[in-house]
Amino acid sequence: MAPVNGTSDDLPAARASGLWRGLVPAVLLVAFNLIPLAGVLWFGWDLFSILVLYWLESGVVGVVNVLRIARAQGAAPPGQSPMTLQGRAVGNGPRGCLVLFFIFHYGIFWVVHGVFVFLMPVFAAMGGNFTGRPLEPPASSLTSQGILVALVGLAAFHLLSYWFDFVGRGEYLRVSPAAQMFRPYGRVVVLHVTILVGAFLLFASGQPILLVALMVMLKTVIDLLVFVIGQRREAAGLSAG
Repeated sequence: MAPVNGTSDDLPAARASGLWRGLVPAVLLVAFNLIPLAGVLWFGWDLFSILVLYWLESGVVGVVNVLRIARAQGAAPPGQSPMTLQGRAVGNGPRGCLVLFFIFHYGIFWVVHGVFVFLMPVFAAMGGNFTGRPLEPPASSLTSQGILVALVGLAAFHLLSYWFDFVGRGEYLRVSPAAQMFRPYGRVVVLHVTILVGAFLLFASGQPILLVALMVMLKTVIDLLVFVIGQRREAAGLSAG
């Protein structure tokens, strides 16, 4: 008997399509994250340059999230309590207000993060390394052009994810602007606290190249885990719908 509405015939194709949509972004994420790793291992990029690159990437994440908030059209789940910040409801106002609030709030977070990044070599040099010798910043072959090339690669992934995943797969129809406004914070906070703590220890230990490379790999793993969790959350939302 022929399958009803072609469901059985379409199942392998649907699985292949889902694998393709999930696998390709993951491969691109790892590939673009390996640009800084190649720079550390073969082109003499130092720890401070990597920290500046990741700080700039977090700015790109914020810019792309503005696009996501502006595009999101989903409704808040029934019975969900209003999101609050410091005891005040957030997310019930017009979309433009949400965008402005996010730019202001995330912008402050990004600037403070940048202050820590640019002051970290100073603090490390003042404290010396674990051997008790004063730290001297190592020479780096990474120029502003090198940072720009790496940043373009990382930004390309976030923009491709927005266009093909958020828009192309219709995720914007299933997430509310208020919910989308808060999504970047979990990733950014966990990722950059880990990086900053690890970077301080690396500065204090004299920046062994293999440990710097390990930190870059740790950042890549965290990014990949966040991506996989997001994919599973999206799949659960589709199943529930």
